[in-house]
Amino acid sequence: MKVLLTNDDGIRAVGLRVLYKALVEEGHEVRVVAPMTEQSAVSSSITMLSPLRAVFVEEEHVSGYGVFGTPTDCVKLGMSQLMDGFTPDVVLAGINAGANVGPDIFYSGTVAAAIEAACQGMPALAVSYDNFRPAGIDAHARYAVAVMERVPWDKVPSRRVINLNMPDRPVAEFRGLAVCPPTTAAWDDFYLRREDPRGRTYWWLDGKIPDESVTAESDKALLKEGWATLTPLKCDFTDTETLEILLRLPDRLP
Repeated sequence: MKVLLTNDDGIRAVGLRVLYKALVEEGHEVRVVAPMTEQSAVSSSITMLSPLRAVFVEEEHVSGYGVFGTPTDCVKLGMSQLMDGFTPDVVLAGINAGANVGPDIFYSGTVAAAIEAACQGMPALAVSYDNFRPAGIDAHARYAVAVMERVPWDKVPSRRVINLNMPDRPVAEFRGLAVCPPTTAAWDDFYLRREDPRGRTYWWLDGKIPDESVTAESDKALLKEGWATLTPLKCDFTDTETLEILLRLPDRLP
């Protein structure tokens, strides 16, 4: 398969490099367009108020374009300017450091890159690992590539994203692969108030998703139990239930 590989942790991130290695070892043709610096939680933001620049990075474990921009920038710029006629069969985003389940889907730059690809009509897979400091995840990369190879992309409707999350345990200890919906739980956020050495106040975001609010059989619940989770997402945000209510509004309002 022809694969465009990107992420939000940056072109030098461990997750991207092991995924690149696994793809090449399986005989896939890979092009990399990824951010030069970490872009976690930037969602689908794009660069509009400054020039967008890219440099070619060629190192022992990866080669491709590093973009001084967001993951969405990478997909847009990559597909329109940097591919030299290369048309990917699938866009693969990851491996993200940290899970992207439930409300994380809205914030994630990794998922956003896959969403951008899907909105352009390309098959897209986002991959995340439930640990913010991934190490020794070569087997996890091979697992993700195996999932990519087995998704029936010709049967997946257009403008869809497949979101894969892997638990923080050896692949041999996965309980299996569970196809499931995302949890509807939300983050319970709080800010830590601190002072810098000059006495100026700053805040550091923290928070958690309360266990009691996590939907059973959802991505977050199953991931915690040791399952790898596979969640289909789509670009259509239409709320059909509320649409029906709003359609009953009078034609003219005072």
